[in-house]
Amino acid sequence: MKRPNKWFSFADEDWLVAKQTLKDGIYNQVCFHSQQGVEKLLKGVLHQGGQKIPKTHHLQELLGMCIKHLPSLKDFEEDCLLLDRYYIPTRYPDALPGALPEGLPNKEDAEQALRILENMRQCIEKK
Repeated sequence: MKRPNKWFSFADEDWLVAKQTLKDGIYNQVCFHSQQGVEKLLKGVLHQGGQKIPKTHHLQELLGMCIKHLPSLKDFEEDCLLLDRYYIPTRYPDALPGALPEGLPNKEDAEQALRILENMRQCIEKK
């Protein structure tokens, strides 16, 4: 689905990739693309609010900037903290040792990450 705000279009693509990789059982990629989708949703909120998009992948930082534009996003603070854990360790095999002490994400982690992305999409679409 094409949207006028390209941040939201790219977030939609991450959502589609996350859904497919969940079906394929590639759980680290579900978590990565869920994190990326949330990042792009938040940057889309900033873009719509006329704010400059910061060069960061830190979801909690982005969320803090977005709450003034969309206060209901405050409910996603813990979710963003969780997804922030997945940015580097799910992307690189030589990521910081111990970054995810329990190892790569499992199916439950992936389902939770995708659910967070879907919930944030719904929250933003309502506004």
